[in-house]
Amino acid sequence: MLTAAKGFRMKRSKLYRYASDAVDHGRQYAYRDRRVKKRTFRYLWQIRINAAARSAGLTYSRFIEGLKEAKVALDRKVIADIAATDEPAFAELVKVVKAALSAKPAATLAKA
Repeated sequence: MLTAAKGFRMKRSKLYRYASDAVDHGRQYAYRDRRVKKRTFRYLWQIRINAAARSAGLTYSRFIEGLKEAKVALDRKVIADIAATDEPAFAELVKVVKAALSAKPAATLAKA
């Protein structure tokens, strides 16, 4: 336990009782924050996609709806990276999305 508390300050690294409490507390935070990190990154990706989509004249929700309609199998992490680093590729995605969205009402009318 004391080796796990290496780097802690004062009693928390020298005395077993305090080191044990500090290490247990730190592990609880680590366990929780591994899950929080996933949420935080997904939120960041959504913000990046929304910013790029709005500059192309779409909202985030319509953009994602168009991707699903066009059966584009890219996850939000990859789309956010494309939006941040490669504008021409994101413009192509926007074209695909707009085509899928414009074809969607015709497809729903044909079913009815």
